[in-house]
Amino acid sequence: MPSVPTPSKAGIVETHTGERHIPSSTRPDGSKRKEIKIRPGYKPPEDVEVYKNRTADAFKNRGSGGVPGAEGLKDDKDEGSAASNKNAKRREARKKAKAAEESGEKVKDESKEAEAKAESKAEEVDPEVEKEKKARNLKKKLKQARELKEKKEGGAALLPEQFAKVIKISELIRELDALGFDEEGEPKITKEEPAS
Repeated sequence: MPSVPTPSKAGIVETHTGERHIPSSTRPDGSKRKEIKIRPGYKPPEDVEVYKNRTADAFKNRGSGGVPGAEGLKDDKDEGSAASNKNAKRREARKKAKAAEESGEKVKDESKEAEAKAESKAEEVDPEVEKEKKARNLKKKLKQARELKEKKEGGAALLPEQFAKVIKISELIRELDALGFDEEGEPKITKEEPAS
């Protein structure tokens, strides 16, 4: 059983006599391509092996190897990512809390104390200050919406988000009114009855 010669990357086949050629083939339209003879010694670019410079390869891969000789110093335990470390801490905290709950004791850690402080601060906030803060925010939004409305009336094209802001002008005015501020964001002057 004769061995079938394997073609090179360029499709060149070498016969048992040493002649080299590209075998004939059929085109998609059904016509035949002729067999192409290859001169002895010719090596097409597809068959030329790429030169590999060991020094250049070592330079390219210089950062991937780590410190030479340090492989034996690595711990068997994988450090993991920051998120997995955080999750592990949370699991440990839950286990401690559950154990303390079962024994009848309460465990206070820094995070619980911080939450308690934040809640107490939230309760101490002056409602008048919060009201003014919200009014300033609404005033800013109203100013932006009015500027966009002027742009639109000037003939400029608005993005869908900008158009939504223009639509909300009356809603912003209502919110300001509910907080006790006029359309310009200034506090409403309450009419006091003159003392007689």
